[in-house]
Amino acid sequence: MNLRLIVAILVITAVPVCAQAQKTKATKADAQRVLKIISADKAKTQTYCDAVRLAGQAGEADEKRSRELAQKINELGKKLGPEYNAMMAALQDTDLESEDGREIGSTLEALDRLCPK
Repeated sequence: MNLRLIVAILVITAVPVCAQAQKTKATKADAQRVLKIISADKAKTQTYCDAVRLAGQAGEADEKRSRELAQKINELGKKLGPEYNAMMAALQDTDLESEDGREIGSTLEALDRLCPK
């Protein structure tokens, strides 16, 4: 699955959870902090993997099913904590083609590698 698609789906579903994010752009440090928090907690790692799996399904589903999956992803996002939700909300204002954006993407790929295939 394309990382950009997964990020886009997760960002769209995380924004309602953290609409009042204080930062306007995500940073590499934010992504590394989220990686550390999620990878240190088996339950959060599983929740993240479940959200990524659902995001992949949403990318291939029809509109109605995508909305249902987005709601489930949103619920999972709430369980990942405020740092994750703030970072995902801030990703909306981050150019994923910039150096920071690519570094954030690499960090998120490290999170993805925690998930079984």
